Amino acid sequence: MDKGNATTGFILLGLFDHTRAHLFLFVLVLTVAFNSVVGNALLLLLIHQDRRLHTPMYFLLSQLSLMDMMLVSTIVPQMAAGYLTGKNSISAAGCGFQIFFFLTLGGGECFLLAAMSYDRYVAVCHPLRYPVLISWQLCLRLTLGSWLLGAADGAMQAAATMSFQFCSRHEIDHFFCEAPVLLHLACGNTSAFEFVMYICCVLMLLIPFSLILASYGLILTAVLRMRSTEARKKTFATCCSHLTVVGLFYGAAAFSYMRPASARSANHDKVVSAFYTIVTPMLNPLIYSLRNSEVKGSLRKCLARCSALRSKDTLVGLDLAGATKEKGIQ
Repeated sequence: MDKGNATTGFILLGLFDHTRAHLFLFVLVLTVAFNSVVGNALLLLLIHQDRRLHTPMYFLLSQLSLMDMMLVSTIVPQMAAGYLTGKNSISAAGCGFQIFFFLTLGGGECFLLAAMSYDRYVAVCHPLRYPVLISWQLCLRLTLGSWLLGAADGAMQAAATMSFQFCSRHEIDHFFCEAPVLLHLACGNTSAFEFVMYICCVLMLLIPFSLILASYGLILTAVLRMRSTEARKKTFATCCSHLTVVGLFYGAAAFSYMRPASARSANHDKVVSAFYTIVTPMLNPLIYSLRNSEVKGSLRKCLARCSALRSKDTLVGLDLAGATKEKGIQ
């Protein structure tokens, strides 16, 4: 390897080439990213505007939407600007901040999903004690803890990764700065840090995932004991939506971070990273809205209100036009 030098920046090789097929895929990815931001923003708006959704469960869901919006905004603008302008360079500071925000949001989402599973466990298994066990104070602590744990992991890995000396070839075969990919450019021995990073990722994934499995195991037992068919269906609908999100997120993250280095492939890493940084954030609001009657009811109410306001504005405009016409005749 070449001798390490002071790192001023990196070149991101990107996700696409400048061919017709890749141009179509680029437009498709931008469409998915736009729908992800709009869908999560709409879900945030509905939860904020509808008082019926001012509950701990929907507050945690709003934080999930916020994390997904920020995750897409951290990755896609840099990728799109590089593809359209041909300037794929990113500064060392920008690369470090991208690693930090990516890991903060990804790690925070791991713990947030575990908090959401605990919320569902209490709601199903201990409904009468729900206001006591899931107080707003506990909800805020769980949310803050998710953000702080994610930020701690992001700060540690970003600082450690950017502390290495990198070789003269600063080309990253990826569409954003990701710590495991960046370590391949380091000149020194990174095996110790890679092992620590692997253990951190395993713990960040397995501990919350174990809590989620335990919560839903108890929920499934409680649901099977329910006598009311309607209550059973409603509970299954809510829990299945959460489990779908968990499966998509943890499956992609585990495939990306828990594989040995010998089994890694640049193209596979790009596809999987695109899935859980762009596609999964778009699916989350769709899954929760399509399988949740309260969210669908709030959306219908919002659309009806917007339609009524538009009709009112149209009538006011017609009245003003009529009044102006009569005044002109006089």
